[in-house]
Amino acid sequence: MGDDAELTAAVLAAQNGDETAFRTVYRAVHPRLLGYVRTLVGDLDAEDVTSEAWLQVARDLERFSGDADRFRGWAARIARNRALDHVRMRGRRPATVADETELTGRAAASDTAGEAMEALATGHALGLIARLPQDQAEAVVLRVVMGLDAKTAAETLGKRPGAVRTAAHRGLRKLAELLGGDPESPGALDALPPQPGPCSRAVTSAGVTRVRARTQKDM
Repeated sequence: MGDDAELTAAVLAAQNGDETAFRTVYRAVHPRLLGYVRTLVGDLDAEDVTSEAWLQVARDLERFSGDADRFRGWAARIARNRALDHVRMRGRRPATVADETELTGRAAASDTAGEAMEALATGHALGLIARLPQDQAEAVVLRVVMGLDAKTAAETLGKRPGAVRTAAHRGLRKLAELLGGDPESPGALDALPPQPGPCSRAVTSAGVTRVRARTQKDM
């Protein structure tokens, strides 16, 4: 089975009370979910907010229906609601603290978006994402880090798929600019590095994974 099929099966087993399956689901989804929450609440509170989201996921899991992609979207929607409640209580969206110096000079004019996507595998890149307008930051993380399709990402954000594609595209272009590349380079948004599947990928210490290939049309 592919990774999505394995995650779908694990979700179904977890709904039937299989604790081992729930741990499989958690390991597959948590790193990406944590990366998403970090763009909303910052580093200091991300773990706590994501833990609250998982408590709700566990509580409401029996009511969920759908495949792996829908589960990732459902979990992201729960995490987003918990994060926005947290931000409202605190009064503002915080900036993610990060040292951007290690990213200087990484991008090449021939593949700026590819380099930007590679940089998403580092905690430092979350600082750059946090500098994007919130709609762009969320679209980039949901589409690229969480791996959601445009329809599922749109359902998570309560927007139209076209609006999410546009926000993600603009966010990627801005990331390329922040990384020092030329966002107008031909094909810059077409060459993205491969993303391991949710059950077998390598996870960075920042909880953000390498991303799977998407073309400009897909975004």
